[in-house]
Amino acid sequence: MRAMILAAGYGTRLWPLTLDRAKPALPFMGRPLVGYVAEYLARFGCDEIIVNLHHRPESVRAALGDGRDFGVRLSYIEEAPEILGTSGAIDNAREFLEGDTFIVVNGKIATDIDLGAALETHRRTRSLATLVLRPNPARERYSVVEVEDGLVKEFGGFPALDAATEDEAAPLMFTGIQILEPRIFQCIPRGVASDSVPHVYIPAIARGERIAAHTTSGMWHELSTIQRYLNISLSLMKQEGRDVQLGANAHIEAGADVREALLWEDAHVEAGARVRHAIIGAGVRIRRGEVIEDAAVVRAALVGREARPAKALAGEVRGDNFVVPLAQ
Repeated sequence: MRAMILAAGYGTRLWPLTLDRAKPALPFMGRPLVGYVAEYLARFGCDEIIVNLHHRPESVRAALGDGRDFGVRLSYIEEAPEILGTSGAIDNAREFLEGDTFIVVNGKIATDIDLGAALETHRRTRSLATLVLRPNPARERYSVVEVEDGLVKEFGGFPALDAATEDEAAPLMFTGIQILEPRIFQCIPRGVASDSVPHVYIPAIARGERIAAHTTSGMWHELSTIQRYLNISLSLMKQEGRDVQLGANAHIEAGADVREALLWEDAHVEAGARVRHAIIGAGVRIRRGEVIEDAAVVRAALVGREARPAKALAGEVRGDNFVVPLAQ
């Protein structure tokens, strides 16, 4: 089965980690993030995968190659000069996808959701598309999806922040995992930027098309901010009995105090330095006596390349490094 990983976004809330690489190329659990997603798809028989690219496309190609390290065959499709949106990206990959039922997955998630069960729902309902949903008991800022008799009926706004009563079901949210029939291409605007919910699913539902809902409680995390990226990484690492991840050629000197940390490639922590709950970016050196806590650090030389995006956290230059406190 063929699949597409949506990976063209700018990752502005992950800035400055995305200054020298695209979000899909960020290290995650010992592999690039999109490689983690590819391995997830491979477990369910998706061995031919296309990845859309836009921001820093060369970093994704360098990190993933042809996909063989992740048990798949990868193809790439670039979006230029502008990013095409979620359904515009699918339209752009039409020639690769339109032969049979296919899967589309957001490239910034970590999950163990049973995709096989979702495929069973899709086949049983004979729907145009099946969206994988999960309850949102914490009422995080994800759009509410209204479901009736196993079908998606409406897309709402963010859930109310009031705590739910004991007998009130948690609102449902879309996980970014969807199963599609080739005739979905009849619903997607051709050759223009578009997004799946407003430009495809809402009009399709209005015309009477069946959009199935597969609701699951499987593990699911979205790595869309620096805080989520760090906390989810540490949570999964804790399950493996460790709290430090070392990238290629990363080094912690004897006498350094490093805990709950991600060290990217070529990062170095000198003896006498202290690192807690932090991301140490590629090539960063934490000097003797420095304390880095609850922060992300990249080389200061990277930051002059572009202005800080509006949604990004603020930081400051400290010597050769640029430090972004996570508690803002």
